[in-house]
Amino acid sequence: MRSSPGTHVWLAVVALTSLVIALAPESVDRYLMHRNSSNLYELARHPMRALLGSAFWIEDPGSLPLYVVLFEILHAPVERWLGTLKWLVVVVTAHVAATLISQKVVLQSIQDHDVPRSMAHVVDIGVSYGLAASAGILTYRLPRPWRWFYLAGAVVFFAVPLVTSHTYTDLGHAVSLLIGLAFWPLSREKPLEGGGEGDAH
Repeated sequence: MRSSPGTHVWLAVVALTSLVIALAPESVDRYLMHRNSSNLYELARHPMRALLGSAFWIEDPGSLPLYVVLFEILHAPVERWLGTLKWLVVVVTAHVAATLISQKVVLQSIQDHDVPRSMAHVVDIGVSYGLAASAGILTYRLPRPWRWFYLAGAVVFFAVPLVTSHTYTDLGHAVSLLIGLAFWPLSREKPLEGGGEGDAH
């Protein structure tokens, strides 16, 4: 935990907000999720709160154990490898860019009458964009040829939902993965060697 403080502080906040949602009455639950959403309505009224606050909430508190695992296998290794500041640059850039791009698509779809105007108020919270970005840059941490198998798996994992369901969230995930991959200069091309570098917990 000392080697990846950002990951565990973020996870602790998500755990706390998940507890709040789990214990709150349904009306309060809905209020908190909508207030912290990065949907078009909240982005227009409170852009900074919407962009940053949405990254500290998840819709289903029951999925918290899954996110604990994902934070440990994606965020924690990347933060230990790159350092907290560079890791933050990657995940914040991905979260903000993917949110703005996906919501721009929602706005255009509303203007084209492809989706109802109520989409401007849809709940849009979660940590998955940051996770997708960490999954992307983690590619450069792996030695060849495993790097290419990992990359192919990651691309398939995010591309299949985008092609089959093509929701704005699927688009955000794909954008985040690409942003993570685009940050390859931060990786310094130092792949993981068997038994060598200090990735011990």
